[in-house]
Amino acid sequence: MSDAFDVVWLSSSPVLQRFDKPLLQYISKYVRVAQWEYHQSQDEGSSIDQAVDLLDEFLAKYPHPIHLAGHGAGGAIALTFARRYPQKVRSLTLLAVPSKPANTWHVHYYLQRQLLTISREQVLANSVRHLFGQQPPHTTKKLVAALEKDLEQTPLLHSLFKLVHLPKGGVSMPMLVCGSQNDLIAEPPALQDWLKWFKPEDNLWECSKGHHFFHYFYPQQVAEQMLSFWQLHHLQPMVASQVISHNLIN
Repeated sequence: MSDAFDVVWLSSSPVLQRFDKPLLQYISKYVRVAQWEYHQSQDEGSSIDQAVDLLDEFLAKYPHPIHLAGHGAGGAIALTFARRYPQKVRSLTLLAVPSKPANTWHVHYYLQRQLLTISREQVLANSVRHLFGQQPPHTTKKLVAALEKDLEQTPLLHSLFKLVHLPKGGVSMPMLVCGSQNDLIAEPPALQDWLKWFKPEDNLWECSKGHHFFHYFYPQQVAEQMLSFWQLHHLQPMVASQVISHNLIN
């Protein structure tokens, strides 16, 4: 297992992980990537602590610190794990994770539900525009269905009655924070707020566009930033590699 992978990509959403694929396919040409997926059934509880514990079980037999990365709620899990087990993480890469890391798209959805007198479906359609930009009606309909499922599956227990919070602050290992300049969820000020806790080896990079899923629309640009960052922290690119998928189903 010691040679199995260099980077672990965390996904917390079975229905949205398809938007990670272009980025993972690109970086897997150069480094060994394990895709760790958190799944939960409708009959079982879910929490970020449970996700962190399961990730710790997965990495228990891996002898060396790994490069950890994730987008949105997956990034929030990665951040929480890195803070709890810093000796197991060589570097941390966060995509579309604001300085208040629990402020995922789910928070914006529930705030709209509280403030606007429109239907659930209309709020979800608004969320599609915020996350992906303007889309054709048939695409919007499919994305609405995907977001509805993600609301049920996220390990961050947001609801109409209570929004979850995670502590602000940095980490002890090198950190790369990436975002998009037109992301309405992890907005540029919320990304730049990370600078308060940056160390000399940390870095912030913003894609000029791409909304919340900028890594789907511009995978090569994001991958090049990630690969350059990892090279600075002792991860040499390979000639070829592959994504190693590890599914966790609770």
